[in-house]
Amino acid sequence: MAFLPLTKEEAAARGWRELDVIFVTGDAYIDHPAFGVPLLARWLEFHGFRVGIIAQPDWRSRELFLALGRPRLFFAVSAGAMDSMVAHYTPARKLRHDDAYTPGNRHGARPNRATIVYTSRLKECFRDVPVVIGGIEASLRRHAHYDYWEDKVRRSLLVDAKADLLVFGMGERPLLEVAQRLRSGEPFSALTDIRGTALMAREAGADAVVLPSFEAVAADRLRYAEAFRLAADETNPFCARAVAQRHGERYVVCNPPALPLSEAEMDALYALPFARAPHPSYKETIPAYEQIKASVTTHRGCFGGCSFCAITHHQGKFIQSRSESSIAGEIERMVRMPWFRGSVSDVGGATANMYGLGCGHTDAGASCRKESCLYPRPCRHLVTSDRRAAALLRRVRGIRGVTHAAVSSGVRYDLLERQPRYLEQLLAHHVGGRLKVAPEHVVGRVTNLMHKPGAELFERFLSLFLRESARLGKRQFVVPYLISGHPGCTLEDMVELALFLKKHGLRVEQVQDFTPTPGSLSTCMYYSGIDPATGRKVHVARSDREKLLQKALLLWHQPNEWRHLLEALRSCGKEDVARLLLSDERYESPARTDTRRRLRRGK
Repeated sequence: MAFLPLTKEEAAARGWRELDVIFVTGDAYIDHPAFGVPLLARWLEFHGFRVGIIAQPDWRSRELFLALGRPRLFFAVSAGAMDSMVAHYTPARKLRHDDAYTPGNRHGARPNRATIVYTSRLKECFRDVPVVIGGIEASLRRHAHYDYWEDKVRRSLLVDAKADLLVFGMGERPLLEVAQRLRSGEPFSALTDIRGTALMAREAGADAVVLPSFEAVAADRLRYAEAFRLAADETNPFCARAVAQRHGERYVVCNPPALPLSEAEMDALYALPFARAPHPSYKETIPAYEQIKASVTTHRGCFGGCSFCAITHHQGKFIQSRSESSIAGEIERMVRMPWFRGSVSDVGGATANMYGLGCGHTDAGASCRKESCLYPRPCRHLVTSDRRAAALLRRVRGIRGVTHAAVSSGVRYDLLERQPRYLEQLLAHHVGGRLKVAPEHVVGRVTNLMHKPGAELFERFLSLFLRESARLGKRQFVVPYLISGHPGCTLEDMVELALFLKKHGLRVEQVQDFTPTPGSLSTCMYYSGIDPATGRKVHVARSDREKLLQKALLLWHQPNEWRHLLEALRSCGKEDVARLLLSDERYESPARTDTRRRLRRGK
């Protein structure tokens, strides 16, 4: 299968003297449907556009931005599959030394704030060519937003990048409409009404929801929380209004979100002729590709509405599922790849067991403004039948050449008790003895802020998991994913969580230290210090020391964390808990013996 061109020579080999659209991305070019830029580029190609890609250009020079010449219609810019600041820095704001989306896993192939830098270079090289920005970085920074790395509120990325248009959310519909209308002869200045786009305007628009201005939210944290709440109410594409926010003398106007793709459109999208491989010019391994090359996306969207997650703000809460035949067809094509060895690494989406689910209301959720269909309890209109998901797993296992198919995507354990057939198949055939789930926390006041279920439901799931595993004759384990330092969480809450883990014999391998990423409700709480839904104050762990101590409480079983564990317990007057957490004689060690001596001395 022919790759999309990276050079003028490759374009000429296709008989293309001029390209219509040129994508510029911070990721290496991997022609696989799991990556946004290749997916959109193939989509435009399918609709008759000549498309090229400039992948990871050296921003310190103009040369690579000139590599494919001047596009006839526009440049499409993305920082890549991750926000560039998230890709570059740890939650402690320390520089990372790797990049999974780069050959050789090398850091430094993209700049900080890549969307801004790439757009600036393109404007320098081709001042009169429109630049459309998109991807996760642009999508979640489309309004004035708190930036954790600078610890301040920044302007909309559209303003800072000086781009001509911003595409937010999933880009198939808006980007195609931009290209088609420009091809038909419309001037770029006429593209003011496209769903899923944001633009600069002199007026907010008569029907727009007007947010507090950039200047107001930058000066007042409560106004920031108000702006977030107002914008979050306008995410349902079927009933959302335009949202406008003044920046200086002009407004950033975000049109309503793009409508979800139909099943037929999803099937057509994933049937495009992807090579499912990195461009042949790369000679080194690209870790992100190795991780997903044998995976298949079954659907997009998530109706979980977790406060710390931006999937709902980017992909939307409406589940867009592919047909069973489309998914099976992709796997059958994958089986014929020379590198395939029988194992499908993942059959899923943002949340694997949401495949085939949706709203059972008479208007199919078209008038609903809730971000979550599961919090504080599952909506009575939510269709949770696992018939389609269970049938899909059975079909995948029956494909000739497939010896094993894993479900590596996250699953919502609070749905699994309503999905007995899916759960049975999952535990019998699709996990390797360890099921990863994400309770994130168990203390009620914290899980309420996270928009997650609490301890009672998680305990019910653990009992269900053990019963079903025993019935299947399998010895299997739950691996919980947890967050430390989330807004609203104190050291006392982390002590309670540690005791819960000890009680249930659960040990975490990794702890996610909360990172305030752009666009999430949790980030709004972190910056403003309040829950925007209620206006109540929340505790925020801002110091590196408190974050370290919260994390240590979740890693109580690791000897190298005991010093910090004891400090955390002393800080909140819970020294007696140390004897409960460190009472297991099977894990004796010199470090532990020293800890016990200190406990006996009361130190």
